[in-house]
Amino acid sequence: MAGGAFVPTSGGKEYPGKFTGRVFLTCIFAATGGLIFGYDLGISGGVTSMDVFLKDFFPDVYRKESSVKPSDDQYCKFDSQILTLFTSSLYLAALVSSIGASIATRTYGRRPTMMASGVLFAAGAIVNGLAKNVVMLIVGRLLLGFGIGCANQSVPIYLSEVAPYKFRGAFNMMFQLFITIGILIANLLNYVLARWVGGDTAWRLSLGGAIVPGLIILLGSCFLSDSPNSEIERGNYEKAKDLLLKLRKVDNVDEEFNDLVEASEKAKLVKHAWLNIFKRKYRPQLVFAFCIPMFQQLTGMNVIVFYAPVLFKTIGFRE
Repeated sequence: MAGGAFVPTSGGKEYPGKFTGRVFLTCIFAATGGLIFGYDLGISGGVTSMDVFLKDFFPDVYRKESSVKPSDDQYCKFDSQILTLFTSSLYLAALVSSIGASIATRTYGRRPTMMASGVLFAAGAIVNGLAKNVVMLIVGRLLLGFGIGCANQSVPIYLSEVAPYKFRGAFNMMFQLFITIGILIANLLNYVLARWVGGDTAWRLSLGGAIVPGLIILLGSCFLSDSPNSEIERGNYEKAKDLLLKLRKVDNVDEEFNDLVEASEKAKLVKHAWLNIFKRKYRPQLVFAFCIPMFQQLTGMNVIVFYAPVLFKTIGFRE
């Protein structure tokens, strides 16, 4: 697949390339884009379990929750359409922005899209951390979602294009690794702030703390070069070849470079690229691309990740 289109290439070749410190650091910085997604997955559930946060922004939920005795059934005490909108607005924004980000990665490059994700995420963190009302919370969540959509679209592609062929799977999994690291950090931070800080400061630091992973991906992207594939797509052939030489640390990258150029040129000739996936020969890819995330969602795992503190609280767990 090249430039959003499926094209025949001489793929499968084992291009020469070395595992270098430059490649490792480049992929590490890029993979930190997963932190912004993971941090938000972990932070939202913890914040919505803080009484002071509910009291300030969702008083109806707070009253229902505080009026329940420990022996009572707490099922659906967190039932609130506004609270649901606060949580889900980020993911709706991420869905929309991922579509626009796919165009941006091809038109402007992977690196600028990653930088945009950091800017948007940091802006959303500031708005949420300074929130005075629900509108500000939702606006902040939308900005966070736009940032996540940009990162989820650009980072995995960037990692695949920069890493040597032998290590592409491993480096791509680093994005998933950083997502889980972000979830862990967010839950630990929520616990520490709720227990030892408390008050408005706790939830403001939790939500505002999202600026840290946002700045990490932003500053990291500033020191990265774009991928060779991206430079080729935009006609910068000499720059792309120089990047390949630096990344692979070998004397000759002509074979890989020519293959990338060939794929890019063929991709430009493809009409109605998005319809290609529905052709019979690509049906297995379509089925797997649809079914794998669908069944992952149907396990209910995301509900546990999003709302773990709330779930534990409603079934009677306390500090």
